[in-house]
Amino acid sequence: MGIENFITFMLTALIFIMTPGMDTIFVLNKSIIQGRRSGIFATLGINTGVLTHTLFGALGLSVLLSKSEFAFSMIKYIGAIYLIYLGYLNLRNNKNVLSPQETPQPQKRVKSDFWSGFLTNSLNPKVALFFIAFFPQFINPTQIENPVPFILLGFTFAIMGIAWYLSLTIFASFFSDKILNNPSTSLWLNKGSGLIFILMGIKIALP
Repeated sequence: MGIENFITFMLTALIFIMTPGMDTIFVLNKSIIQGRRSGIFATLGINTGVLTHTLFGALGLSVLLSKSEFAFSMIKYIGAIYLIYLGYLNLRNNKNVLSPQETPQPQKRVKSDFWSGFLTNSLNPKVALFFIAFFPQFINPTQIENPVPFILLGFTFAIMGIAWYLSLTIFASFFSDKILNNPSTSLWLNKGSGLIFILMGIKIALP
């Protein structure tokens, strides 16, 4: 398939996936504050974003993005604004625990969790640059123009990401009921995660 040192790729990719970052914080936030179902859909959204970057990389669009300062900056700032917006929503949420009457429809909420995860990952151009720098190291030079090896590596990365974030979701959701039953803890977690999202948005916006 044009892939070299596949085992090395998997081990290296696993290290990158397990390294705490924006996606990890996003999944933990959803899993702890809203429960396992929200964490699962956030995980699926994030890794759908990974597949989006994979498709763009395979088609060569990520290379164009890396060479266009305007396009890179535009996507970067849109992603930063979106993260800051998510942080703002958490900060202004002064409710401790939602009552049954205030709880959003489950279907509507999980769709929101999915799309939030998808946009958080897809609107981070640094992920696209990481893929076009990392994946070619494991593709045979004679197949570098072939999109198939890039896509296979991207799917492998996404599957490993789903497995890791689902394990985090299951672990974190054990604390969900205890936290939701403690109004002050739930409130401060919302505020803390909101501040983290804002800081990450600022970090993305910086050179």
